[in-house]
Formats: sequence, C-alpha cells, structure tokens
Amino acid sequence: MQKRRVSQAAISMFLLLFAALWSQAQPNDSIPAAWKARWIAPPGVPLKQYGVFLFRKEISLATKPARFLVHLSGDARYRLFANGIPVVFGPHRSDVAHWRYESVDLAPFLNVGKNTLAAWVWNQGEQAAWAQFSHQTGLLVQGHSGAEAMANTDASWKVAENHAYTPLANTAHILGPFDQVYAQRYPWGWELPGFDDKNWVSAIETEPAMPLGGDAGNPRHLLPRSIPVLDEMPQRFATVRAITGTEADPKPLLAGTGALAVAPWSTVTMLLDQGMLTTAFPELSLSGGRGATLTFTYAEALTDRKTGQKGNRNEVESKQMEGSQDVFLPDGEARRTFRPLWYRSFRYVELKIENHQEPLTIHTLASSYSAYPFRENATFRSSDTSLTPIWDVGWRTARLCAYETYMDCPSFEQLQYVGDTRIQALVSLYVSGDDRLMRNALTQFDDSRFAEGLTLSRYPSNLRQVIPPFSLFWVGMVHDYWMHRRDDAFVKSFAPGIEAVLQWHEKYLNDKNMLGKMPHWNFVDWPSQWPWKGYDEVSGVPAGALEGNSSILTLQYVYILQKAVDLYRAWGQPQKARHCADLARRLREGTYRHCWDATRKLVADSPDKKEFSQHANAMAVLAGAVPVADAPSLLRRITGDTSLIQCTFYYRFYLAEALEKAGLADDYLPMLEPWHNMIRLGLTTFAERPEPTRSDCHAWSASPNYHLLSLVAGIMPASPGFKTVRIRPALGSLTRLECAMPHPQGEISMSLERTGKAGITGKVILPPGLSGSFVWNGKSTALKPGINAINQR
Repeated sequence: MQKRRVSQAAISMFLLLFAALWSQAQPNDSIPAAWKARWIAPPGVPLKQYGVFLFRKEISLATKPARFLVHLSGDARYRLFANGIPVVFGPHRSDVAHWRYESVDLAPFLNVGKNTLAAWVWNQGEQAAWAQFSHQTGLLVQGHSGAEAMANTDASWKVAENHAYTPLANTAHILGPFDQVYAQRYPWGWELPGFDDKNWVSAIETEPAMPLGGDAGNPRHLLPRSIPVLDEMPQRFATVRAITGTEADPKPLLAGTGALAVAPWSTVTMLLDQGMLTTAFPELSLSGGRGATLTFTYAEALTDRKTGQKGNRNEVESKQMEGSQDVFLPDGEARRTFRPLWYRSFRYVELKIENHQEPLTIHTLASSYSAYPFRENATFRSSDTSLTPIWDVGWRTARLCAYETYMDCPSFEQLQYVGDTRIQALVSLYVSGDDRLMRNALTQFDDSRFAEGLTLSRYPSNLRQVIPPFSLFWVGMVHDYWMHRRDDAFVKSFAPGIEAVLQWHEKYLNDKNMLGKMPHWNFVDWPSQWPWKGYDEVSGVPAGALEGNSSILTLQYVYILQKAVDLYRAWGQPQKARHCADLARRLREGTYRHCWDATRKLVADSPDKKEFSQHANAMAVLAGAVPVADAPSLLRRITGDTSLIQCTFYYRFYLAEALEKAGLADDYLPMLEPWHNMIRLGLTTFAERPEPTRSDCHAWSASPNYHLLSLVAGIMPASPGFKTVRIRPALGSLTRLECAMPHPQGEISMSLERTGKAGITGKVILPPGLSGSFVWNGKSTALKPGINAINQR
C-alpha cells in the first residue's frame, strides 16, 4: 500500500533497471566483507505474531554516488523503497537455517543531500502460508563498505506498526492471510521524503547478522540470493464480462483512458476477465468514497450454480464467483491506491463496490504481473497447428508455477513438491535454458532431509510432509541435472543425500525381493481408483502401497537405482555402482516373478493380481523388469486398454518416458488428447488432474513442452553435461517440424520435412563445440558444429 507519485510505467522501468544492476553485482559483490549491521524490530510488540511494520531512515550524501551497494533481508517479507521508488521485494524464499538476502545498488535512486530509505516488513505470524518460514519480525540492511555503512540497520532507524491491515482467511487455507485495509488508518506517503515521522519510535536491535556456518545459537544463517529478481510488469484486464448497479461504460477504465464514477448509495459489481490465468498484484487507484467497501474476489474459473463444477472456463452465464477476497475501505481522500502485500492468482476478479454517502471515482484498475523471469528461448512449430496452443498453454503453466521456488500451483498451495519440480525443471532447461531455479530446488530439497535420510516431499514448508517416492525422484532430478549441465562439484555435493535416500528404501526389502510395508505417504498419482481422502496417507496410492509389495513403488526404486549406478560410476565409486546394479536386478526379478500375470500379459500392481494399472507397466519398462523385446507390445496394450487404471497428467510423464525407451516415441502425439480437451474447455493453463479438478494450473501438466522437444523432435543429451547430442525425431503423423532450443553452448535448431513413406530432409544447426548424431529409421548420421544437411530417402 502506498500513495504513488510516479507512474506505473516509471516503476516498471526502475524495476527493470534494478534487475540489470542486480545481475551485474553478482557474484563478487554478493558477500559483504563483514556483517556489522544488526537485525532490527519494532519495540513492545510480539515479534512472532501477525503484523505489518514500516521502517524509515534518512541518509545524507555530499555527492551522488557512482555505487551504493547494500545487502538486505527481512523476516518474513519486505519491500524496500529509496526516495519513494520501490526497489526490491524479498527475501528469496528459503528456510531459517538458510535465510536469504538480496544485494542491491541503490545509486540510481539516490540524490545529493537527504535521501529516504524505507521498507515495509510483513510477518504472517500464526497464519503463515505453508511455504513461508519465519524466525521473528525483523529488517536487516548492511552497507557493503564503509561508505555505505550509514544505511546499516540499528537504533537510528525509526519504525511504526501499520494498523491499516487486518488479516483475512482465504479459501485455500494454505497461502496465508489476504488483506483487509482501512485507508483511514494508513500513514499515506510513509515511504516518501518529507514524511513526518516524529511520532515513530526507534527500532530495537535484536540479533547480530550471522552468515551461513556462524553461531549455532543464532537461527537465521544468511547466504546470498541465488536466483534473479522477479518479473514485475503492468498488465490490463481483457474485458468486463458483467456489470450491475451502474449505466457507466467501464471500457475506458480498463483501457487506462478514463475513470469510472460510482454514485452515492449504490452498489456496483464488475466481473473482470483477464483473458487468461495470471499471477499478479492487483492495483486500484480511487478518490472519494469515504465509508465505502470494495471487495476483490479472485478465481481461476467460475462454477455452475447447480452442480458446483467449472465446465467451460470461458463461460460465465449461470455461474457464480467463489474465491478468496481482499477488502479495501477508502477514507474519502484523493488518489488512494490499493495493492495487496502478496500476489494473487486469477483469471476472473469480481470487484464489488458498496458505496455510501460520497461519490467515488476509480481512476485505474489493472495489475502488475509477477513471476520468475524465465524467457521462452525455444520454439516448436509443425504441420499440426493444434500443437501450437499445447505449447503456448504449457509454457504459461510452467511460468505461473515458478516464483521464488518452483510451485505445484499458484492458486492453492504455492509449494515446491519434488514430483512436480522434476518435470518443471526439465521444461525450464529445454524451453528457457535457465537452470538457476533448478539448482535452487535441488539444494533446498537436500536441505530438507531429516534424521531418517529422506527429503521432505515439499520444501520450503513449515508443515512437514514425507512422500518416499518423491525422495527417489529427487535423486532422479540430480541425475537430470548431471546429464544436462557440466558442474561435477555441484552434482557430487548431493552424494550423501543420495546414499541416504537409497539406503532408507533398502531397509524395507522383504523376502519377495520387493519393497515391504513402508511408513509415510507413498503417493503415486491421482486416478479415480485412488481418490483423494483428505489429509492422510491413503490418498493416491496403489495396491500394495499400504501393506507392502507394491510393484509400482518397487519399480520406481529400481528406476532410480539405475540412475544412481550412472552417478557412482562417474564419481569413480565402482563398489557402490555394483551394489546398486545388483540390488536393482534382484528387485526387477522379484517384482516380475510375483506380479507378472501370464494370462493378461501385464504386470499387476501387487502379487494378489487384483489391480492392474498403466503405472505399473510403464514403470516396468523404465526399470527393465520386462524383456526388452516385449516392451513395445506391452506398452501398446496398456495405452489402448481403458480397463486399466489410467495414468493422469502427472504420471503420463513417465508413460511418455517409457514409450521413448521402448522405441515407441512415434506413439506420443495421440497421448496429448487430454491436453487438447483442456484447451477445448477454455483452460488457459493445464490442470492438476482430469475433470473435476481443484487446480486449473499445475506444474506437472506442462510436461508436453519438454516432450515435444525431447521425444517428438528427439533432442536428448548423448553424454553427461550435454557434451554431445543425440537427435532421434519421432514425428508420428507430422509431415513437417521446425524447432529450436537453448543449449549451454548456444542454440540447437532444426527444420525437417518428411519425403515419401520413410524419407526425411532438412537441416540441423548445432552451436560451436557441440557434436552428436542424427538417427532416423535406425540409421545414424554424424552431426558436427554448424549446419548439417539431412537427406535420408
């Protein structure tokens, strides 16, 4: 919340400028020589409870500095202003033992003479989002050198509590409180130079700043932000789908060319449509309206009044708005601005204005899009134009599920789960080429490991949850990174965690050479036969998951043991590699012996052979539990057999991987029918599960963006670190394909066209230093850096 004296375009310009400056400051300037500043906090208030606090300090400069570098953090969230300009929002979300700080050059925002540094700090307290850790309310600012030490946080900073905020519960109950803001209580202009803060009090010093590896008695251990600052860009609503209570035309307001007047003693309700799902900070500027109530309700889609189902997401007739709410209570003054403390996820926003005795004028109504700054550096075009919306919607899904961590979904949990994150990371590598959020995730999951040796299923999270299969897929994610990036030291840093995860599972081997009964939640997928049953450990689990002898859980372990063999061999640890290989062999043989049904020619989910799923058989192929020669026919049976328990969007990633391993990648495109159906239903992102679904945007459903490039275009690393490439297109029904994707050494691009029944022509362009092979119809052609002509008849 702030009264703005600069345009939104100017703010966006400053944010983009800061992003460039911040990136230039890395890495040498990201660590101060010594931490001399102290954490500060408001006096006389409980520091672990909900509160919004405002901090200010004036500094005086004799000349305009060429550089003014500070390192700063807040607990739990902060936004820093310099002379009224918003500079940085943080900290990069992590846990208390690995508390992040940002490094910012303030010089572009400072002037000769007096300058005002200001920050709001927000602690959600006992209502904190599940993804949010906190020690206690605090602000930390550290000048990089003696010249910047005047900015250090100490008792010279002043502070006041912002009593304008009252927390509101949200429908998800996971995201932390939404905002009710009383404008009459708000200290407007608090962040600007010249604001009268004579009634503010001096901040108290609470703790010294402590770098990582410092005093164990100080819980917040600092390390620099490892990801870039977030995107923040202005955007406007596409349209008003409905409006009641006024005859005024809302179009000029939405276009930014006019205002909307709301008469006294009227109630105006507008249903705003962004046109697609977004993650953004809503922003509204108004004048007048003292005593009015403005309620914002956010939703991914409207629901049918009778059935409660979403149906076609583009339709609003006979539907109702249900969602979490922010409330703004104007004070009657001019040009007041509402902006929530945390971003909201929405396609639809209902704004209800209950006005009273005064006229009210809305000057602006828009939002500021915010997400991790991934860039779309890959392209995919083909003779099948219906794949273009699959690509576009998938990439939007991936973008909205990435903020300061990867997230399962932006609207309901905003939690980084291993199962989602492994898929998201591959999408990121292939479409953007940016691996920083993947590195962050790998490290955070390793940080989450507890005494048993497993990782937590989601992290950061202040609510503990353990899904043993997700710990295995974290190992798979390490292997993915090893195959796509050259950083042996980083990869090998996870060796103790990998060994701990594998050994934990090995403890549960039984006399059938399968995994016996294991504790915790052994989640696999969301087919209707394994339904959600509340917050317990029996949802989404197959036969054998609760009592032991699950073929799926056992084969998932085998699948990851095989990846561990690769890593141990690369690390020069042949004994560990042999142990994993031998263990994988025993488990494959045991599972096949007890779960293979010779009558149905399928792997059952458990030895009693009462339940059969696509999951077990796809994983049997990936784990090598069925003879290689039998894998193609097995997969063709399960993809055409609707009597089997079907893989939903999440596990179709592994089904597609099985097709590729069995040489059936040409069968992948028909598997995209569920994604086509989501687009026909008006979804602008891909959902968590088939209808009816809770979340309209779920990270694991973006997997087609990876598979269109890795399976259909056939671009895969042929050796660790992507030192060489293997391109084995599987065009299926496509007659033409053009694509490009980022590689650490440049761009891989190609254009292909089928000729006759089995021929293909075109070109492949590899970046400098990259070589590999092109495989078509079993024939391999060497590829060199630069342009390679393809002509196979």
